[in-house]
Amino acid sequence: MPHWNLVEAINSALRISLNRDNRIIILGEDIAKIGGVFRATKGLLEEFGEARVMDTPLSEGGIVGIAIGMAAYGLRPVVEIQFADFIYPAFDQIVSELAKLRYRSGGQYSAPMVIRAPYGGGVKGGLYHSQSPETHFIHTPGLKVVVPSHPYQAKGLLTAAIQDEEPVIFLEPKRVYRAHREEVPEDYYTLPLGKARVSCIGENVTVVAWGAMHHEATTAIEQANERNISCELIDLQTLHPMDIQTVITSVRKTGRLVVVHEAPRTGGFAGEIISQVTESCFYHLECPPLRITGADTPFPYTGEMDYLPLAPRILAGIEAIARPS
Repeated sequence: MPHWNLVEAINSALRISLNRDNRIIILGEDIAKIGGVFRATKGLLEEFGEARVMDTPLSEGGIVGIAIGMAAYGLRPVVEIQFADFIYPAFDQIVSELAKLRYRSGGQYSAPMVIRAPYGGGVKGGLYHSQSPETHFIHTPGLKVVVPSHPYQAKGLLTAAIQDEEPVIFLEPKRVYRAHREEVPEDYYTLPLGKARVSCIGENVTVVAWGAMHHEATTAIEQANERNISCELIDLQTLHPMDIQTVITSVRKTGRLVVVHEAPRTGGFAGEIISQVTESCFYHLECPPLRITGADTPFPYTGEMDYLPLAPRILAGIEAIARPS
């Protein structure tokens, strides 16, 4: 079984999906001839031809608009947005058209398609190449939002997203693209959307994270274990629809909750997770839940490692909530 990084796993998911289903079309800026900025689509043009792997003009609104039309008429387009920060010119197409097509047509039409986008900081991308816009799309009914953290997940979740009957926003943590390798099956497989993964069993504190922050949380939890604090780590995988029951079950056991994300704090998804947990298991909580997030500022270039909620800050939060003064 090959040891692939996240980029290689995504490439495999796209290749195997193209082979299995002639309806699948891949399109985006520079994705054909050069294989995309991060080379996630490398080699697909040569294998499947320009009718199925298409370079497009630099127009995100146009790319997504064309893909919606393709999907409405029976194709299954997979769009790559070069960076998640560039998705905003297509925002109206996504939230006003794509997300509402099934509802506004009374179920007569749908647009099953995937929009892939590298997101997040930690790669010296500055304020226009480091944003985490997941909450914008979680707040929009009609969209599914998926974020893998590991190569095995990336392939299984992407193949499932491509075959899903609803539109999916698939956010890829670019800081993890080549930072981690693991065994990934070469054959076709899927992982269920809407199901979280408990990646570490613990007794004292529940920690919820996704994407690159799952790796930071893993490091923090290993250090917490050395301090005799046992943490349960939940990787949401799908942010919407969220598997809140897995989180609730864990919090009822531990009595404590820490949620980590690199998006800004105000209006961030941590607030929604904490709200739902509080509504469902208020009397199980031993202390107020804690958010460890990015700041309410544009993403900085020179201070990005201070902005990101890295392992030391997560560990400090775990210690504070495990042993409240």
